[in-house]
Order: sequence, then C-alpha cells, then structure tokens
Amino acid sequence: MDQSPGAEPYAERMRLVLASKSPARLSTLHQAGLYPDVIYSEVDEDGYTAGGVDQLTAVLAEAKGEAVVDLLGTSLPEPTVVVACDSMLELDGHPWGKPHTDDEALSRWYRMRGRSATLHTGHHLVLIEPDRVRRATRIASTLVTFADLTDAEIGAYVASGEPQRVAGAFTIDGLGGAFVTRVDGDPHNVVGISLPLVRQMLIDFGIAWHELWRSPASE
Repeated sequence: MDQSPGAEPYAERMRLVLASKSPARLSTLHQAGLYPDVIYSEVDEDGYTAGGVDQLTAVLAEAKGEAVVDLLGTSLPEPTVVVACDSMLELDGHPWGKPHTDDEALSRWYRMRGRSATLHTGHHLVLIEPDRVRRATRIASTLVTFADLTDAEIGAYVASGEPQRVAGAFTIDGLGGAFVTRVDGDPHNVVGISLPLVRQMLIDFGIAWHELWRSPASE
C-alpha cells in the first residue's frame, strides 16, 4: 500500500462496488454514508443448491459477486471492494425468495401471519488490490415475527405489488413495516444487507468502515 508522504490515503482511493440492483440495499448504504457504484450481472439462481437455506444465500451471494469480478477484471486502477448479497426467508425449512406472482404472495402470507421466520442474507466481499485479491463470505440471520393479519390486510398488501418484488414477500422499510411485530437481530439484514457484518468483514481486510464514508457530492 502506498502510504508515502503526499500520497492520497489508501482508503480515499478505494472504489466500492455494490453487486446488486436492489434499491433497498443501495439506500441502506447511502444512509450509512457509503456511495458505491452499482454493477450487477444476472445469475441463474435455479442452478445452485446448498445444504441449508442459510448456506444457499452464501452460495448465491458468492456467485453474484464473482460474476461482477469477472466483468471488472482484477487489473484495476484503484483498490476496489465488491459487495454482493442474497437474501431468503426460511420458514418450515423452506427457502422463500421473491414470490413474483399474486397467488404465490397470497399463499405465503397465509402461512406467515402470526408466525416467526428467519431472514438469511449471504454476504460475499472481494477486495481487489494491485498485488492480490482477497475474498470472504459470511451469513447474517435475523428472526422476524409477523402480525396475525386479516385476509383483507393480506389482500390489500398483495394488491399493492410490494411483496411480489422482495425476498420473503415483505419489507420492514416499506408498506410491510406495520406487519412485522418483532425483529431479533440486525434489522438492516432484513432490508438485505447487514451493516455490522459488512463492517466486520472490511475490518478483516484491514479497512475501517468510517474511512469509506463519502458525501454524495464526492461521488
């Protein structure tokens, strides 16, 4: 690392890349003072398996992150951190990603209401430096308890279109926030990216979280 007198501090030369098109993840990072570039590559999630729902999110996060690294290459003009995530809700041992359709969203909420389920998010970070590339993959899990919604509430929520677009068929930072009665664990993880976990992963790379703070005008 170039820390010679007059050199720009290493962290200030660092580029942060979010390997996700999720507006919720990007907004969460913005609110935390990080302004990454967004680069993502479509990954066929149906082609991946793992021993558990939590491990599946890790496998998918790694696949998404490595696909973006392939796009970027490893000969870059500045040190670069790629952050990739994948989230799924686990209920009754089954993985629930985005329901996509009205019928599937309705079916899930009829099973979810009044119960608790675990939201897993796999995180894959890649630090690309001139002389080496380092990788790390970790999982954050948060227990979420849902209100015992009426059929009318479920119907109205599905009609809004929100649950079809998000992992687990709910949000805590949108219309679905009123339908979550308890969160045990990191609430950011439920949105799709665990800030405390990413901070620790960066520390393991020798990067302090606050050194990546930027103002919007600087991006």
